[in-house]
Amino acid sequence: MAQDDGSVVRFRRELSRLRASQEHLWEESRRHVTGARLARTVHQLAAAADHSTLPQPLKDLLVRALRVGQAVGRSDVDGDTLKLLTGLPTTKALRALSLYFGLVTPPTASWPAPTTTPEEVEAALRKTEKPFDLLLDADVASVLDLGAGDLSFAEELVQAYQPRLQAQGKDLILHCQDRLAAESQLGGPLHPDRARLERLKSAPGVRFRFLPGVDMFALDEPNQRRAFADRYTIVTCWAPATPTFAYEPSRLSRDVINDDLRRTKGPFRKVKVDGEEALEVQHGSRALLFPAWKFEIRGPLALLDLMSQRGLVCVLGAVDGQVFWETLSQLLADPNLRPTDRILTPSLVPKLFGPVFQRLTQLPVGTSIDLSTVARLRADLPRVLGAPSDLQASYAFRYVLIRRGATFDGVPASSTARRFPAMVEEAPPWFLTLVPERVFSSST
Repeated sequence: MAQDDGSVVRFRRELSRLRASQEHLWEESRRHVTGARLARTVHQLAAAADHSTLPQPLKDLLVRALRVGQAVGRSDVDGDTLKLLTGLPTTKALRALSLYFGLVTPPTASWPAPTTTPEEVEAALRKTEKPFDLLLDADVASVLDLGAGDLSFAEELVQAYQPRLQAQGKDLILHCQDRLAAESQLGGPLHPDRARLERLKSAPGVRFRFLPGVDMFALDEPNQRRAFADRYTIVTCWAPATPTFAYEPSRLSRDVINDDLRRTKGPFRKVKVDGEEALEVQHGSRALLFPAWKFEIRGPLALLDLMSQRGLVCVLGAVDGQVFWETLSQLLADPNLRPTDRILTPSLVPKLFGPVFQRLTQLPVGTSIDLSTVARLRADLPRVLGAPSDLQASYAFRYVLIRRGATFDGVPASSTARRFPAMVEEAPPWFLTLVPERVFSSST
């Protein structure tokens, strides 16, 4: 039997992962098991299974289950065997197999792109300290939330803006991505609860989509491309992950980064927890477990590149000190702020940034400052991600507003930001609103 070697367990786990991480395709799979489409789907699945690289015992059982009586309907497949292999009743088993074997393609719906110009965006933002008010003025009200976690920001955004947008006759397009897979045991409170997810799905006038288990840097992969818009009015990232964005690999070697991680976080190694890969960090006397990718380093340039390509406005909320200063070193023109293989330690930052450090750290909580009035902005930020051919080789932000604090009246925030005021030992975080210059050579 295939289950003797664990192949069935692994197969079921992979089907479960696909259903959770590709929710948009899971919904699309319904079309593959209805009406005249069903017979074709079953024949395609049988052929795909027969030519697959699945373990032979599992493959044989699956092919036989799908070819009973040269199947033409649900009653003609071996539902009992399919349930044994997939853990699902017949219809859901066929849908899950359609995902697994790549039969399901993204729906062809295209998402409207905003056409508001960078000049108009900057002018609008200079009149308000609530960046999400732009949704009320732009021709398209769309938001991409990267690293959406428990969807707390998404819910606050809907509560604050959906009634006003509905009064204007506009839908709110709200797409949320998170790398944490829905079935992961390592996310804890970062998983959204079912009630919140259902409220967002059923909110009137909200075109909501949540994709867990998806890397934010893989949004252009074929199985994700149509799930996301090419361009949004606003792209947000709350509490950009540390250490993922706390080190810039273009100026720091991997050895330097790893040495600093071990010094500040503790020894770390990859382990397995109930079959799931995890990162174990020995922090003093405690062994802490994190998702396996916790210490993958992408750096602020990658995040800025991604956000500038996707949004008319980029909002970074609840940014901690380490990520903030590493990001600022890339946003400002002075190359001396980007020393090779030198970690921006708390003792180095004041010396390196000098008057800029003094000016920004003296900002009272709740107040803001236009970064260009403090120092010259960088005009040639490098592209570090693969990009379309019409994308300019370098880019810039025409406007960067820095605000001190985690939460502000009338501004939706994530649960992480909401927790900051109670963290008395933590310095107030930072809130950045950035407007990219035109980044595409052939359009706005």
